[in-house]
Amino acid sequence: MLPEWAPHARVWIGFPSHEVEWPGVLDDARAEVAAFANAVHADGKGEAVHLIAADAASAEAARALVVPGVIVEEHRFGDIWLRDTGPIIVGTGAGRQARDFGFNGWGGKYEMPGDEDIGARLAATIGMAADRCHWVFEGGAIDVDGTGLAVTTEQCLLNPNRNPEMDRATIETRLAMDLGLDRMLWLGDGLLNDHTDGHVDNLARFVGPNRLAVPEPAGDDDPNAAIYADVRARAAAMGIDTVALPSPGLVRRDGEIVPASYMNFYIGNAAIVVPIYGAPNDDKAVAAIQSLFPDRRVVGLRADHILVGGGSFHCISQQVPE
Repeated sequence: MLPEWAPHARVWIGFPSHEVEWPGVLDDARAEVAAFANAVHADGKGEAVHLIAADAASAEAARALVVPGVIVEEHRFGDIWLRDTGPIIVGTGAGRQARDFGFNGWGGKYEMPGDEDIGARLAATIGMAADRCHWVFEGGAIDVDGTGLAVTTEQCLLNPNRNPEMDRATIETRLAMDLGLDRMLWLGDGLLNDHTDGHVDNLARFVGPNRLAVPEPAGDDDPNAAIYADVRARAAAMGIDTVALPSPGLVRRDGEIVPASYMNFYIGNAAIVVPIYGAPNDDKAVAAIQSLFPDRRVVGLRADHILVGGGSFHCISQQVPE
């Protein structure tokens, strides 16, 4: 499995299509997703962007929002989190292969028709027969640095609501077989109130070989301060370098703390898109990530309404390496 900064041939991005999943904010969520797709397209300088809508009406709405060159396709799915339901493409060139994992709605929480086989159907659109991996796994549960090193959380991959018969050693063996990963940094919990049970792509991300970006608390009321400290300690114990990035801190919606994170950025060929929330650290986070990737343009875009559905830009995208 290649790191996200390796060149992409295309990216699939899920488009909000079911109003029941976006009560009262469907149009706003669609506008944010379209802005993300347009930014990744980068006036034709980025990878091919394929915006995936679940029905004809949603596809029509998508086409009205995107710039020329962004491709809109219609494929049946339950929800837009293609990082978790789409195929993971390993290898490069003629050696590329599609891996399609089992999916159970993040531990039985949100099982929706179409999500169980969207991975195989998307792989077929690029002429690949998906290699079925017979265990439950979501792409947002890991991040990789391209050397065989991956980071994940115990809260997610060891959760009995996924693979109750599999222990840590068995999961490591399967990740080695299916994705070519031979070293694992196991973190503890993910962000507070993350319904994915702690997906790591909302917590810590590789920004180079053996280099992990970790948020730092934004004030004394940051609800994830102890979690960030634990990440740094575990990375240090494994000899992994860390770089500090700002955190949005305490973000509430309707009185509830939400798992807002700048770490859910997407690394495209030409642009890196960072979710922002109108928090004091928004500009600092964009500048910090720009300093890590000087050869790409880093863009901050509002993602408040996408977050209503439970994730952000990285969660709704799945890249295909060249």
